[in-house]
Amino acid sequence: MLTNLIIMADKPLKRYIFASDFDNTLTFNDSGYVLSELVGIPTEEFERKATGMAKINLVQQGAELAYLLLHDPEFKAKVRKEQLREVGKRIRLKGEIKLLYQILKNGIDGYEFDFYVLSAAPVEVIQSALEGIVPPDHIFGTEFLYTPTGEIDTIVRATAGYGKVAVLDRLVEKHVAGPDHVIYTGDGSSDIHVMLHINARDGLTIAVSESRDVSQIAKRTVLSTSALAVLAPILEEVAGWERYRIRGFFEANGMLLQEWERVRTDWLTLRPTAEDKSAQVEVISTRPQQTLV
Repeated sequence: MLTNLIIMADKPLKRYIFASDFDNTLTFNDSGYVLSELVGIPTEEFERKATGMAKINLVQQGAELAYLLLHDPEFKAKVRKEQLREVGKRIRLKGEIKLLYQILKNGIDGYEFDFYVLSAAPVEVIQSALEGIVPPDHIFGTEFLYTPTGEIDTIVRATAGYGKVAVLDRLVEKHVAGPDHVIYTGDGSSDIHVMLHINARDGLTIAVSESRDVSQIAKRTVLSTSALAVLAPILEEVAGWERYRIRGFFEANGMLLQEWERVRTDWLTLRPTAEDKSAQVEVISTRPQQTLV
């Protein structure tokens, strides 16, 4: 008698890298402003200097604070390593970051996610803010060397602009993940390089602000006070879930998805024809995009 043996192998997990910016992506404010307030430098002065550097492209986008800490006499004289850690304790984090990390770490329906933070903010700020939430070795920020008294001496590396692309490529190689198995979320101009890089390789990019710098590049945009909101496009685009299933998943994890509106904003600047140069009009229209509250 012949016996048919059927061996059922466990379905392998599909592995993804989830990378997130820090300032204004996982937080409600910018670490540069919090640091300025802490050391007694007017936030208007920090904004003036940072904006000026951005306009003349003096440094990579997002690395303005790192440049000031190294080269601006006022910042260099006042800022010490311990104060960077204190900024991390004072910065306002978005809700449910720890829950987001735990859900992604545990995996979702055959999908496994490695959570990383890539930011131009000083690594001490990020590690302090996310202590007990994200492991230090999963955080990549701007790194400095310090004098014995805690003063900033030199810079090791800045995770800004193309620097984020370099870190992300190393992570993809480390995890032997396909370039299309990368998810990135960010809010501003320092995320442009990495989002374009990921889009070109069929990954998923998610903007968490309406800034035209990234909302026109990112494949999805999510607006929410909760960090957990980025799960909605991930579950739709990666796992292929329907909205009713996503709602049930949030509720199963103790979160009620109260509002889910889809609005996409088109920014149009209209100029009069050669016959009529008397006016210039900016028009805003809406089409489907994703907004969570």
